[in-house]
Amino acid sequence: MEFWGVLISGVLVSWWVLSVNGANLPPCQFPAIYNFGDSNSDTGGISAAFEPIRAPYGVPYFHKPSGRDSDGRLIIDFIAERLKLPYLHAYLNSLGANFRHGANFATGGSTIRRPNETIYEYGISPFGLDMQIIQFEQFKARATEMYNQAKDPSEKDKLPRPEDFSKALYTFDIGQNDLSVGFRKLSFDQLRASIPDIINQLASAVHHLYEQGGRSFWIHNTGPIGCLPVNFFYILNPEPGYVDQYGCVKKQNEMAMEFNRQLKDRVIKLRTELPEASITLVDVYTAKIAMIGNAKNLVCAYFLQEWRIH
Repeated sequence: MEFWGVLISGVLVSWWVLSVNGANLPPCQFPAIYNFGDSNSDTGGISAAFEPIRAPYGVPYFHKPSGRDSDGRLIIDFIAERLKLPYLHAYLNSLGANFRHGANFATGGSTIRRPNETIYEYGISPFGLDMQIIQFEQFKARATEMYNQAKDPSEKDKLPRPEDFSKALYTFDIGQNDLSVGFRKLSFDQLRASIPDIINQLASAVHHLYEQGGRSFWIHNTGPIGCLPVNFFYILNPEPGYVDQYGCVKKQNEMAMEFNRQLKDRVIKLRTELPEASITLVDVYTAKIAMIGNAKNLVCAYFLQEWRIH
């Protein structure tokens, strides 16, 4: 997973250098991170809300279950490391949490669109992006009130400083489950037609955070969803040649690329709509497909039948 550390460092440096008058700016320094997303960046939300995620998840790196659907660190963990901030505590897991340097509102199974099915049916979280934004607004208001009312400095240690909300980094890693739901319930044409609405709802969330004072946004596009083993379960009577050289479902990855194309266009518009914002779009798709194509050397998987990844 050191690959992700190198990737994050490179993107952060590029963001700094490519900023207006970047050569005269100090390195990226954010006092806090507020994250919104799904299982790709959930550090304990869905585990706190429902049944705890158990071993062996988390054991190889954290030596115990960590609330992540991962054996090790997530990209959001590497971002925190590179910014020299502690790992984010989940908003929904408040026991023993320290929110001085941010909070994580992501939950596994979350969608951009408001969910219309339960987590017990298909694993879709009830905490969609709109709910995560509402939770952030409540968190900000309550944390600010508690901070301002605190009389003992020690009472403030685990609360965010009110002035840090405008200086924080706001990160998004969400959209994958919207496509997964579409693959189950819609034709490819219907899903393609729904993408603009999904993208606009993500843009609306950025607008809400901007109105709350957020100015620095970091948005991941969606990865090669056709490479996820779970998505093979919903393919009935597959046509010959439906997978690519890596064993990934071609049409699903094509849909992910269309999602990413429209997301890029919408981010360009957001930069005009929110003139005081700095918005970085991170191409996670290309990074992940490169890892899949080079998995033998990265020791990310074992192989059967030449290039099929299992």
